[in-house]
Amino acid sequence: MADILEMAKDLGRTLARTEEYQTLRRAISLADGDRDIVELTSRLEALEGRVHAALQEGKRPPKEVQEEYDSVMGRLEASAAYQRLVSAQANFDKIVQRVNLTIQKGLEEAAESRIILPS
Repeated sequence: MADILEMAKDLGRTLARTEEYQTLRRAISLADGDRDIVELTSRLEALEGRVHAALQEGKRPPKEVQEEYDSVMGRLEASAAYQRLVSAQANFDKIVQRVNLTIQKGLEEAAESRIILPS
């Protein structure tokens, strides 16, 4: 098990060196430093809390809350820094998905193999 965990750690270090991950880190840093994005995401979290509370009570969220949520989300999505963040996250997610598919393929090949390897 220790070998597997060490390989996972190595994989993490390798992923951290990819251009996609470095781009994501820069996009996160820029977004964290963008006052408008911070304010908009904070407002969205507050609105989501109100929506969740209403749903927990079995009620529909008030229309003005829904409208404000849509407005704030629209402003956030229009932000260039937010768009860069979303794009960078999507590109890194593609890399991770390819890694996961490759791991899955290895598991499938091992399951089909008749050779038993020592642990």
